[in-house]
Amino acid sequence: MPILNALQDFEWVDPDVVPRPIVAFGAEMSDVGGFELEPHRHAKGQMLLVQRGALSCEVEGGLWVVPPRSAIWIPGGALHAIKATGALEGYNAFVDPAVDARLPKTCCAVSVTPLLRELLTRAAHLPYFYEEGSANTRLVAVLLDELAVARVENLHLPMPIDPRLRSIADAMIASPANRGTLEIWARHAGLSERTLLRLIKRETGMSFGRWRQQLGVVLAVKWLAGGASIQQVTSDLGYESVPSFVTMFRKALGTSPGRYMAERHSR
Repeated sequence: MPILNALQDFEWVDPDVVPRPIVAFGAEMSDVGGFELEPHRHAKGQMLLVQRGALSCEVEGGLWVVPPRSAIWIPGGALHAIKATGALEGYNAFVDPAVDARLPKTCCAVSVTPLLRELLTRAAHLPYFYEEGSANTRLVAVLLDELAVARVENLHLPMPIDPRLRSIADAMIASPANRGTLEIWARHAGLSERTLLRLIKRETGMSFGRWRQQLGVVLAVKWLAGGASIQQVTSDLGYESVPSFVTMFRKALGTSPGRYMAERHSR
């Protein structure tokens, strides 16, 4: 089941067998302590909103991080795995892909408006088999409208498939403070620099330097959402100074890390 298994009175029902456009529920956990869901699929699409804490989700072809007041949309049938650490509060909505052609066809992180958040909160309190043709049906219709127009956020890290590149990616994720040169990383994978550049561009659509920067953005958002200080994140990512880290973050997300997180706790 999804992340919401800490509710003592929560009885899991497979959302794929519930004949309703949306099946939604929510939960609050004080500490999930390294919770992890192995790769799995749902026939229905899944929107996972994080209200407090942070998640990382690996979906076919990429890694997403979901900070507070954001959500991830996972299309039906997509293989995905979920990880979380620390306290976590969130909502889940499983959506029948047949009910709205406007829903995203690919996985994406989306910004959550106050209206979308309130609609999802209301939907989470509906019975699984809520009465159709009533006010509940209209609530679900508006929720679908809001989800279809939600703004996509740049919290995605494309993950390479080539095992040589994946060994580099896994090593960088494990030791993000390692600021090794292109030459060092190419040697790590048994590649020439030229081959490494060609493969990373082909598989991720990014240059080597751009991919490494995006890795830093994704990890920074995850750590900041978990309560780490800007100074700690700067050190853990291997930046020489806080200003250099803040400049990178601002270029990627359009605002400073402090303001980015403050906005997510003030809405």
